[in-house]
Amino acid sequence: MAAIFQGVGAAATLSSSPSNSFDSNNSFLSPPRSFSVGKGASFSVIRSGGILNLNSKGRRAQQLISNAVATKADSAAVSSSSKPGHELLLFEALQEGLEEEMDRDLRVCVMGEDVGHYGGSYKVTKGLAKKFGDLRVLDTPIAENSFTGMGIGAAMTGLRPVVEGMNMGFLLLAFNQISNNCGMLHYTSGGQFTIPIVIRGPGGVGRQLGAEHSQRLESYFQSIPGIQMVACSTPYNAKGLMKAAIRSENPVILFEHVLLYNLKERIPDEDYICNLEEAEMVRPGEHVTILTYSRMRYHVMQAAKTLVNKGYDPEVIDIRSLKPFDLYTIGNSVKKTHRVLIVEECMRTGGIGASLTAAITENFNDYLDAPIMCLSSQDVPTPYAGTLEEVTVVQPAQIVTAVEQLCR
Repeated sequence: MAAIFQGVGAAATLSSSPSNSFDSNNSFLSPPRSFSVGKGASFSVIRSGGILNLNSKGRRAQQLISNAVATKADSAAVSSSSKPGHELLLFEALQEGLEEEMDRDLRVCVMGEDVGHYGGSYKVTKGLAKKFGDLRVLDTPIAENSFTGMGIGAAMTGLRPVVEGMNMGFLLLAFNQISNNCGMLHYTSGGQFTIPIVIRGPGGVGRQLGAEHSQRLESYFQSIPGIQMVACSTPYNAKGLMKAAIRSENPVILFEHVLLYNLKERIPDEDYICNLEEAEMVRPGEHVTILTYSRMRYHVMQAAKTLVNKGYDPEVIDIRSLKPFDLYTIGNSVKKTHRVLIVEECMRTGGIGASLTAAITENFNDYLDAPIMCLSSQDVPTPYAGTLEEVTVVQPAQIVTAVEQLCR
C-alpha cells in the first residue's frame, strides 16, 4: 500500500516535508464561491421543488407527485426546461463534481469497496478508474477500518482522498479511525497536520433494505470534534457540496440519501461550489419555520402544498450543514416567523433535531411564540416490511398536523 501512495504522491509532485502544508501561490485551490438555487428548479424524474412520498409505490405515488409542488414554485417550474445548463441525476452530479476535482487537482484520489471498475455501489465513481487509473481510484478489500485509516494517513501526507463507505452503516466499523484520528489529529499534532479527507456514501431509510442498511449516522458523528458534516438533497447542491468538501482543509462527511440518487435537475455548465456552512432557503414564508434536510425536504414540500391550500405560509429551510449549523439563516427566519418545526429522518433520541432544538433555544428563545416541535423517526430498528417501514418515518400528513398545532 505504501508503494501505491508513493506513486500517487509522485504524480502530485508533493513536498517531502512531514507537514502537508503547501505554498498557497502554487496551490490548485481557487477562492470559494457560493451560488443559490431557485426553489422552482425543475426535475424530469423527481422535482426538487417539492415532491414525492419516496416510500409510496404505484398509483398512490403518482397522485402525490402531481400535487406536491407548493404554489410559490409553480411558475418557475414550468419555464425551467428552457434555462441554460445541463440535466443530471443526483448520482451523476456527484460523479461530475468528483471528476472535475480530480482533473483540476492531482492530489485528489478515491478509495473504497468497488469504487474502481465496478463504478461504486450507486455508480458515483463510474468511469473514473478507466480515466484516472488504479492508483487514483483504488479498490479496497472489505475492511472499512483499514481503508478509512489509510485515507486519513494519505491526507496527512498531502493527498486529498475521497473515501466511499458503500453504505454509511458500514462506517461504524471505522468509527475509531473517524473519531480518534480523522477529527482530532489536527489538534493533537499541534496543527502540524491537516486532514483534508471526504468520507461519503449512501444512507437513510430506503425501500425495504432492513435495519442494518437503513442507518442514519448523523447523530453518531455529530459529537466528534473537528469534523464537518453536510447532507445533499438536490443534484445542484450534491455537486457543489462535493467540490467544496474536496477543497476544504477540514475532514468532511458527506451524507447522501439512498432514495435521492435518481433526482434529476438542470445545473449550471460553469464551475461552482456551495458553501459548506450555509443553509438553503427552499421556500420563503411568514407563519412558521420548517427546518429539514436530505430526503425529508421532499416530505416537507409535499406538506407545503396542503398547508398553502389551508391558508398557511410556511418557510422551508434545508439546513444542509449538519455541523456547524447555519444559525444566521436559521435565526433570521425564527425572528420572522416566531415558530419552529424540525423535520428529520434521524432518530429522535440524540438526533440532529435535538441538537438543533438546543441551539435555537439557547440563541433565539426570546423570539419564540410557541415551543419548538420536532418530528423524527421512531427509536426502533427499521422494519423490513414496507408498511411498517413507512410508519417509522415522518410522513407529510404528520407535518401538516404539526404546523396546524403550532399556528393555533
